Amino acid sequence: MKKVFMIGGTGLLGSKSAEQFLAHGVAVKTLALPPLPEGAPMPEGMEIIFQDVNKCTDEELRELMSDCDCLVYAAGVDERAEFPAPVYDAYYKFNIAPLKKLMPMAKELGYESCVVFGSYFTWLTKERPDMKMAERNPYMRSRLDQEEYALSLADDNFAVAVLELPYIFGTQPGRRPVWTVLINQIKAMDKLPATFYPAGGTAMLTIRQVGEACYGAATRTKGGRAYPVSCYNMRWKEFLKIVYNARGMGANRKVISIPPWMMAMYMPKFLLDYKKRGIESGMDPMQLPYIMDIPLFFDTDLMYHDLGVTPDDIEAAIFDSIKVSCEVVLEGKKLLGMKGEEGDEPDSL
Repeated sequence: MKKVFMIGGTGLLGSKSAEQFLAHGVAVKTLALPPLPEGAPMPEGMEIIFQDVNKCTDEELRELMSDCDCLVYAAGVDERAEFPAPVYDAYYKFNIAPLKKLMPMAKELGYESCVVFGSYFTWLTKERPDMKMAERNPYMRSRLDQEEYALSLADDNFAVAVLELPYIFGTQPGRRPVWTVLINQIKAMDKLPATFYPAGGTAMLTIRQVGEACYGAATRTKGGRAYPVSCYNMRWKEFLKIVYNARGMGANRKVISIPPWMMAMYMPKFLLDYKKRGIESGMDPMQLPYIMDIPLFFDTDLMYHDLGVTPDDIEAAIFDSIKVSCEVVLEGKKLLGMKGEEGDEPDSL
């Protein structure tokens, strides 16, 4: 591998992935959307081209990609981005359609490998067909469709890896963390004697570990493979204690685990809010409590042994992510979010 063509190399995860390739002597060229987050250091030596992949012609892309041999798609949107109905069309536009332009072209140009940043909800959709998640959650269906398409192009000469990414922690100067959503949710319970939250938990890792996993997947994968990504597994109760500590409320905040039916009682208000604002949620609010009740944990050995990921300080990464999120939600700090300031195109992951 000599040079990576990356979509989204200036984003939170893309920039950390670019750092890993560059550190191993692999050049990186990226397409990205302006503007850059104010004060965010970009990987030294990365070639940045400010251009929207969805607006590039095939001829333009072929020329841009012609001197590279690995494709990394580190862009797109997740379930927290809001769109009018049908929301699946927005997920298709940003998460699937670019791959249908880029991946066949990469194969035509003789690329060795491709890494796609996906979602661990894809793993859950496959693991629990009884819950019919793809039918009920447009976001989960879109990620499943994304993964199936990407892996369908893998062969002996073109390795394809899909990273089924879980909760990710870490910050990029000038960029608003996605965890502002969580702060907005739990601050409504601040005056209660305890926080009421589902009993499940989640896989997680840091932004540096995402970069390491990306490099490992690009250099070690043979054929096609989806990687359920986890470096740490944590119950929501344990996670929220770190969150409250980062908020300056101490680590002893009482957190009470509630059954999914109890959380579901409060979800119709979100349906009414979406309807009022003309938004279709990517996740079914009535099924979400049952999803959050699942301990969505993976074997962490896969990351360390198969992809060469190294340990990191997950508690410090959570603390930093929440602290910046609080500055945005509670203090009104203005930072660049998921969408660029020019137009309505979502920014890099």
